[in-house]
Amino acid sequence: MSPIPAAVPTTPRASRREILGWAMFDFANQAYTLLIITVVFGELFTTVIVGDRGDGYRLANFLWSLALAVSYLLVVVTGPLCGAVMDYQAAKKGFLFVSYLATVATTAMLYFVAPGYVVLGLLLIVVSNYAYSMGESFIAAFLPDLGPPEDLGKISGFGWALGYVGGLFAAGFTLVVLGEATAENFERIRWVGPFAAGFFLVTAIPTFLWVKERGTPQPPGKPYREIALERVATTLHELRRFRDLGIFLVSLLFSMAGVYIIIAFAFIYGAQVIGWDESVRNIMFIIVQITAAVGALGFGFIQDRIGTRVTYLFTLGLWVAAILAIWATPEVTAFLHARFGLDWEAQHLFLVVGCLAGLSLGSSQSASRALVGLFSPSRKAAEFFGFWGLANKLAGVIGIIGLGLLQSLVGLKASILLCAVLFVIAILVCLFVDQARGQQAARDWEARNGR
Repeated sequence: MSPIPAAVPTTPRASRREILGWAMFDFANQAYTLLIITVVFGELFTTVIVGDRGDGYRLANFLWSLALAVSYLLVVVTGPLCGAVMDYQAAKKGFLFVSYLATVATTAMLYFVAPGYVVLGLLLIVVSNYAYSMGESFIAAFLPDLGPPEDLGKISGFGWALGYVGGLFAAGFTLVVLGEATAENFERIRWVGPFAAGFFLVTAIPTFLWVKERGTPQPPGKPYREIALERVATTLHELRRFRDLGIFLVSLLFSMAGVYIIIAFAFIYGAQVIGWDESVRNIMFIIVQITAAVGALGFGFIQDRIGTRVTYLFTLGLWVAAILAIWATPEVTAFLHARFGLDWEAQHLFLVVGCLAGLSLGSSQSASRALVGLFSPSRKAAEFFGFWGLANKLAGVIGIIGLGLLQSLVGLKASILLCAVLFVIAILVCLFVDQARGQQAARDWEARNGR
């Protein structure tokens, strides 16, 4: 890693309270991504709200993927523009607050989505996931201001790890108190929306109390829409100077397409393909949360020593292994029984696979966020993280729609191999990223334009 020139002062490390406040947003918003997208409401929507209409849930799975893809497409369209205005106005906290309230309100309204209310469910998922996803980009834009480059991996990893701890609390309560996502238990499990909203509302308060808004607002000489479009056009032009950031965003596009498929369909896969019991489903949830937290925190420290790019590549390799293991679980279970007489069920072997997937999930997302922070000049952080959000959500559109269409043709089990292909492409693209050169480009921009 290239040393930082003395002429360009490094960002001082923020206070522990401010870093904790920033990480608490990850702690809070995991209630949404885990309870609504991954574990509970996604399964409830596909198996109960829409249900099996004689097609093996293929229509339900496609509608679920369509709702998520539309919400991510809205982020693709608006994310960079919002990032440009945030930088110009020094208004990251204001934008974050609006997205936070919108997520809370629309998530609470999921209570009213009953069996057969498919359109209402689709609309609320589109709006709530859009607001949540915008908030992800907004909170990430604070990262470069929280410490010097050599600390960003640890700080990002701490945020992701604390997020998975938050998810463990939120979903643990839901699974114990509200029960399983079935038609028979619908009157209790329908409260998952209000609970996720309340958890997010309360636990994100430290973020708005402790995180500082840095930067100086620029006087608006023209409408903000024009300012945003001009800044985005300038950034696109300047990306030639940030070559490694541009290449990395392409790699990120493919890797996050695979991650979003797993986030949206892992527990649906367990219910429809593996056919797990409720107890195994609950154990899987705990395993994934713990291993994801360990992966995010552990690899956060590792990446500051061996390099964020190398860590990111290693985590993609873990993902390829995890996807192949997910796909082969039924066949491996049958082989172990025939060859060694082991009386295992596929759902039990799937728990072992969950450990590998959890480690991959936490570490890959933490490394990707930290690498964008390393490649971003501080005055363009919100704008560049807007493009980070764009790449993430465009990935969601490509991955989820791709899987939705593929599973409607060949079924969910075979189509999951699409993820492995996406991760391999991401690895090949990232081989052309030079971390030291990317960091130097950010420092050169700051030396010319000031911090």
